[in-house]
Amino acid sequence: MRLNLDKFSELQQRIITGILGAITILTAIMWSEWTYFSLFFFISMFALWEFYKLLGLDGNSPLRMFGTFNGLFLFTLSFLIERFALNSNYYILLLVSLSGAYFIKLYKKGETKPFHNIAFTFLGIIYVALPFALLNIAVFKDQKYYYEIILGSLFILWANDTGAYFSGKNFGKRKLFVRISPKKTWEGSIGGGILALIVGTTWGYFFQETLFLWQWIGISLIIIVAGTYGDLVESLFKRSMSIKDSGSVLPGHGGFLDRFDGLLIAAPFIVAFLRVVPIIIEAFLGK
Repeated sequence: MRLNLDKFSELQQRIITGILGAITILTAIMWSEWTYFSLFFFISMFALWEFYKLLGLDGNSPLRMFGTFNGLFLFTLSFLIERFALNSNYYILLLVSLSGAYFIKLYKKGETKPFHNIAFTFLGIIYVALPFALLNIAVFKDQKYYYEIILGSLFILWANDTGAYFSGKNFGKRKLFVRISPKKTWEGSIGGGILALIVGTTWGYFFQETLFLWQWIGISLIIIVAGTYGDLVESLFKRSMSIKDSGSVLPGHGGFLDRFDGLLIAAPFIVAFLRVVPIIIEAFLGK
């Protein structure tokens, strides 16, 4: 379903959609871990569907239903394992399920590049579903759900995007990566980074019981860098498909891939920062 906001300007559409989306996301994340799960389950589903649909526009034939199912299976598995501390051996079930792609293509007639399309199917799971699944590792600690982590990360991401948008629009002169995204500028990137650091530091000041302040600052820096690259990576993907937006379901924002592209690249780094860095520090100090 697409909101009908055609009578408004692009900026007005962006603001209205942003407010409605933010209310929905904030409510779902803060209500409980199950509403958080439901929210990102559907976001993952729509993002995967968009990704495979765009690949189809370029003449490819990825296994759309199969890839979407397995991407959601991965997200659900990671949630259940982190929430209920199930044995991680259950991830083997995903590998068994993924092997079905070979059998499907084996019996599909008239396809000239079956492995080409199998690769694109797996790419959707790696590029779209895996980062959302990793969010479950970030928000759970000892089976307890910490909504502050995902909420803070989203606020920082939104601040980075918003700051970059307005800074680039008003002060942008020096192109950031003209070959991939001609409209992005260094001024926009710097403006977004400054606002993201302000939001991240402020959020960390009030939620030091969840994470240390230095960890919130670290997450902010990760989102500033990885989030920007995530936007460029998706721009590269759209450019290869000769399209402007991944979809039109979110007026003023494009599709779900457009809205969450920064998170897709940032999520693995955030999880590594929260889970691996403390172990390294502890081991170093222990010596």
